[in-house]
Amino acid sequence: MLSNLPFTLDALRAAYAAGTRPAEVIDEIFKRLDAVNDPGIFIHLCDRDSLRAQAEALGKYDPDVPLWGIPYAAKDNIDVAGIETTVACPAFAYTPKEDAFLIANLRAAGALMIGKTNLDQFATGLVGVRTPYGAPLNAVDPEIVPGGSSGGSGVIVGHGIVTFSLGTDTAGSGRVPAALNNIVGLKPTLGALSASGVVPACRSIETVSIFALTVDDAYEAFAVARGFDPADAYSKPLAHEALTAPSKTLRVGVPDAATIEFFGDTVQQAAFDRDVALLKAAGTEIEYLDFEPLYAIARMLYEGAWVAERYTVIDDLLKTNPDAIHPVTRKIITHAETMSAADAFRGMYRLADLKRAAEPMLAGLDLLCVPTIPTFYSVKDLEADPVTPNSNNGTYTNFVNLLDMCGIAVPTAPRSDGRPGSVTLLAGAGQDALVAAVARGFEVDCARNMGATVHPVPTPAALPKAVSDRIDLAVCGAHMTGLPLNWQLTDLGATFVRKAQTTAEYKFYALAGGPPARPGLIRSDAPDAGAVAVEVWSLPKTAFGTFMAGIPAPLGIGTVALSDGASVKGFICEASGIKGATDITALGDWRAYLAEQVLPA
Repeated sequence: MLSNLPFTLDALRAAYAAGTRPAEVIDEIFKRLDAVNDPGIFIHLCDRDSLRAQAEALGKYDPDVPLWGIPYAAKDNIDVAGIETTVACPAFAYTPKEDAFLIANLRAAGALMIGKTNLDQFATGLVGVRTPYGAPLNAVDPEIVPGGSSGGSGVIVGHGIVTFSLGTDTAGSGRVPAALNNIVGLKPTLGALSASGVVPACRSIETVSIFALTVDDAYEAFAVARGFDPADAYSKPLAHEALTAPSKTLRVGVPDAATIEFFGDTVQQAAFDRDVALLKAAGTEIEYLDFEPLYAIARMLYEGAWVAERYTVIDDLLKTNPDAIHPVTRKIITHAETMSAADAFRGMYRLADLKRAAEPMLAGLDLLCVPTIPTFYSVKDLEADPVTPNSNNGTYTNFVNLLDMCGIAVPTAPRSDGRPGSVTLLAGAGQDALVAAVARGFEVDCARNMGATVHPVPTPAALPKAVSDRIDLAVCGAHMTGLPLNWQLTDLGATFVRKAQTTAEYKFYALAGGPPARPGLIRSDAPDAGAVAVEVWSLPKTAFGTFMAGIPAPLGIGTVALSDGASVKGFICEASGIKGATDITALGDWRAYLAEQVLPA
């Protein structure tokens, strides 16, 4: 029976293959909506008869049509042809003649859009209650805020009424509602999803996001909706990657004890510690970080030039009908009126400085893992203070878009008090597949139900192992960061992975000749052998031959054993090459040797 069916992709496809018609699914959707009885979820709910007609028009079930008969909802700042777009502001409303680019992609893939969901007005907020249409109720606990700004999109998926929904994410609006409604929230790389036909909040850093009951469903909807759009100046022709198991041990950064913030919520802290322990148990290397540089970046989102981006969307309305704008929203956005063009440039310069300051901390990490939210706030909390809880909800989200990161919020096991657990995995632009692959691990290890439904999260199928197209290379001399030959790596697309040491069985020499000064590394069983500091860089396999061609004798590439048990390719020296060389094994570090020299390297 459909009443007992979870609306995941796999479950619906199996039902369709067994003879269920999509019009029957539409009828079940309206039954579920009646049972939930929350008029705040939708600003516009499509007519049932119209939806049934669209469903029947799909014809015979076709499994080759990616989202055939799959129901979804769209945040009401995304255009759907013939349906009013309000951005939760009736005075701003207009009726588009064309679908947004990604709506057109989903329509072509057979998906059925059932309605436009409620939101914090002009997508400004992380709480979901700044709307004149009546706030939706949290799917898990109606006393908790639904999260925003994509509140309705999070709630409708949390109730299991649609398979996925579209939100947008500037400061965490695609992640906070996921944590609060016990669902997945995928915030893709900027430019992967077109913004054509989307009313922006901060166009330069925001992206459409996707909510779903499982990681696989979110990632598959993302795969269908994405695509390069020449009409969107921020769209990028990014290749979509299939999900594969990571091919190496991952290094994951988490906030350290001094800078992690839960605002006194010890239950939330215990849940996060438990979830980090799961990553450790899976073989992940955890590195604890001072998060203050990232918090400083986060503060730029509302203190810097990006408030002025929000202002550009509503400046005409502010001049003609300011009372049409929610008072909290108006207060936040009109802060831009105190700023000048010079302030905007100062903000951009300040952000660049902060990014540069954060680079050493993030170098060599594959991911960050953070709490999606630091604590829970009730609707009553927001009535008493409409600003502070909202700001606190952005603790681990506000810096992400400014750093051009992708991420995914994934539910974990319930907290000790029964409220949803959630973490967010973050990585650099283009690493959407990596964060999703790691997020699936929490679906394997954490017993929970999907959203507010009674259905347990299905264990995802094992992923195929990734075949790496890169080679890790240990360098110990002039190719290290900031030294004269480092450009030979970076020009070939190499990226820094981490600092490391060899095992304690190497002799280390400063070779004769130069410039530049060069070291020689020789594996040896001599009693005075020792460990040597190296940097590990990741080099594309296609560039490896080019790199090898530039290595002069007596140096070559061999296998270097590292103290952490890894073996990587690295520079080695022929024994004949140490003629006239200086033994610097005792120093064990090329930079230490350079520091002792009078002449520059």
